[in-house]
Amino acid sequence: MTETPSDPLDQAWARFDRAAGAAAGTRIVDLFGSEPGRLERLTIEAAGLTLDLSKQSWNADGVAACLDLAEAAGLTSARAALFGGEAVNNTEDRAVLHPALRAPDGAQFKARGEAVSAAVEEGRARMRRLADDIRSGKVLGATGKRFTAILHIGIGGSDLGPRVVWEALKPLDAPIALRFAANVDPAEIAFALDGLDPETTLVIAVSKTFTTQETLANAVAARDWLRAALGEEGARTHFAAVSAAPDKAVAFGVPAERVFAFWDWVGGRFSVWSAVGLSCAIALGWEAYQGFLKGAAAMDAHFMEAPLSANAPVMLALAQVWNRNGLNRSARAVVPYAQRLRLLPAFLQQLEMESNGKRVGRDGRSVKRATAPAVFGDAGTNGQHAFFQHLHQGTDVIPVEFVVVAEASEGPAGMQAKLLANCLAQAEALMVGQSGPGVEAHRAFPGDRPSTLIAMRRLTPETLGALIALYEHKTFVEGVIWGINSFDQWGVELGKTLAARILPELEGGARLAHDPSTAAWVERLAE
Repeated sequence: MTETPSDPLDQAWARFDRAAGAAAGTRIVDLFGSEPGRLERLTIEAAGLTLDLSKQSWNADGVAACLDLAEAAGLTSARAALFGGEAVNNTEDRAVLHPALRAPDGAQFKARGEAVSAAVEEGRARMRRLADDIRSGKVLGATGKRFTAILHIGIGGSDLGPRVVWEALKPLDAPIALRFAANVDPAEIAFALDGLDPETTLVIAVSKTFTTQETLANAVAARDWLRAALGEEGARTHFAAVSAAPDKAVAFGVPAERVFAFWDWVGGRFSVWSAVGLSCAIALGWEAYQGFLKGAAAMDAHFMEAPLSANAPVMLALAQVWNRNGLNRSARAVVPYAQRLRLLPAFLQQLEMESNGKRVGRDGRSVKRATAPAVFGDAGTNGQHAFFQHLHQGTDVIPVEFVVVAEASEGPAGMQAKLLANCLAQAEALMVGQSGPGVEAHRAFPGDRPSTLIAMRRLTPETLGALIALYEHKTFVEGVIWGINSFDQWGVELGKTLAARILPELEGGARLAHDPSTAAWVERLAE
């Protein structure tokens, strides 16, 4: 006889396991007949987005078991702690308050008891002044010309967020072009600077510590490029910085009045709402950037107020937990059927895999359950001609999230319907499949492959903000259920430390002790 667990969380996991085992023998398509109202129950409206979770593998008992698990894991209290500014990042003893960055004026957020909203509003006002002054021509370059291009330098969270926003919202004929340099590969900065005019280019360097190797290397290259054309003093007027180490930015050559704050309660991959988004605020205009913040704030309100069973981030997270822990699915595809959102999968790779790709819990012990699945994807319909073969007929079942925009904002009439038809067809084919008498083996599709559809009427600053905030909160919910800290990233540190050790060797310095393979490659690649 199996002993019943005494701990409420263990009991919830046991119920979850039983529900997953029972549901494994039922095809998704059959659940629509056996569960009246399934589509309505599993469709959620939130902040301009619609989520359809009815094509997921869970049955009604599975959904109930997932919700029970969320309650037992303490999601409600963890959510309150996040918004209350408690030190939910326990390994670094920090609050995590990215919702404070997009809250409307007058909010009263506190980080570990210290009021922060006034500082956020002051920083936002400074961002707006610079954005408005550059766009109006009040602020000019060193030779009196208007700025027509911005080079944004950063990496990781200081790069991907602004890239996604710009790609999603940039006008076809942008008065200010925005380019990015992240990789330390010299080709990146070479391409970023190619064709730009130093007299009309503003460089914005984004680094929390202002010590990140890749960012500093690219910033030095951009500074040298500016100095060659404008001289040292002229180059200073073409630089701005976002950092939690303003002294280092000033020492680098950035005027103090052009250095914007970056607080320690803002994690890099959650920072686009801060001055990290300054380049977008300038290039898109303040109205668009403010709409982006407004959409995220609307999702924050939904996340805080909606019941768990009708809460978009919660239910999206629970679908992933169901697939990962109930059905042992170790990967997930995200396919935006919107070219403007083509960078979303890359953004989610960092957001989710850096946040939740962990094997140690908040208590310092090894986790008992699998954590974050691998995330990959591409824009539809491109992905259909690449990895969709694997999704439909591969030996692994890989859940898919389709992100769709109902109305096109540009382009020839009639093409959007073709795009939408492809999206709906792929979701249907994954679930229904194709088999039976007369279907050749190589043409058979097993079906019963889960997907979620996330839709918006139009891609606007507001819906984009809501979409990114949706995924941020989803990531947090998963971390709570898995018992891990979603807000540190110690896993990236060891490689950085070793790179700093190897670099002098490659530049001609004394050889150090390494494993045989690394030592051999240092010898091969050294200057």
